[in-house]
Amino acid sequence: MQMSDTRQIAATPAQVYAALLDPEMLKACVPGATEVEGSPEEGFTATVVQKVGPVKATFKGEVTISDMVPDTSLKIDGAGKGGAAGFAKGGADVRLVASEGGCTLSYDVEAKVGGKLAQLGSRIIDGFAKKMADQFFTNLQEALEGPKEEVAEAEREEAPAKKGWFGRAKS
Repeated sequence: MQMSDTRQIAATPAQVYAALLDPEMLKACVPGATEVEGSPEEGFTATVVQKVGPVKATFKGEVTISDMVPDTSLKIDGAGKGGAAGFAKGGADVRLVASEGGCTLSYDVEAKVGGKLAQLGSRIIDGFAKKMADQFFTNLQEALEGPKEEVAEAEREEAPAKKGWFGRAKS
């Protein structure tokens, strides 16, 4: 499974690059991460709890960072085993380019799964992998920029109250 995306982040390429190398930031950004330890030079160990379709598993794995060009690009590779659920491995090529108001982050992700996870079918796996990548980069963006509370609050105020079918039947 492969996918690519681009995001505008209101932070300098140096800030985004540093965040991608920080184990605490990775723990905060990886959905389901309960533990991330290590360093960019030695690699990281991680524990991630995820539910994919009907399969819930705790993945223990290693993450390595390579092809590091400070403030410009890096490659993240990871592999984890989830016991009976199977395994997952993948990588992301991340590129940072200074832009007006911050930087443009582009990524290409490739993911593979095996075991029970692979039996779920490519549509479930592809959807899950896309959701995980989107959530990671959204978490990274919010950690660097701050949450978008004003937008969420404005949307709640504009959304009309919805009635269930029972409420409509009584009116």
